[in-house]
Amino acid sequence: MSRMCELTGKAVLVGNNVSHANNKTKRRFLPNLCQVTLISDVLGQRYRLRVSAAGLRSVEHRGGLDAFLLKASETELSQRARLLRRQIIKKTAEAAVAAAVAA
Repeated sequence: MSRMCELTGKAVLVGNNVSHANNKTKRRFLPNLCQVTLISDVLGQRYRLRVSAAGLRSVEHRGGLDAFLLKASETELSQRARLLRRQIIKKTAEAAVAAAVAA
C-alpha cells in the first residue's frame, strides 16, 4: 500500500537533509496519514479510509464525506474514493428523480 492520502492525493515528497557543513543527503517527507472511519450520509454506510490529517480537516470543513467527494476532482482521488463518489452521485440523482415524481 502506497503512502498516499486516498482523498487529497497527498503523497511522499523527496528532499535533502542539509547539515551545518552544507552536506546534502536524500530524505523523504512522509504525509501524516491516519486510518479513519468516515460516514456517508447519502449511502448510510461507514468507510475506512487512509486520509492525511490535512485531508481530514478539509472533509470536516466542506461538511462531510459526501460534500467533499462531490466537490473533489477524480484525478486526485484513489480508486476506492472514485467508486464511492460515483455511488454518491448515482444515489443523489435517484433521490432527485424520486422527489420530482412525488411533487
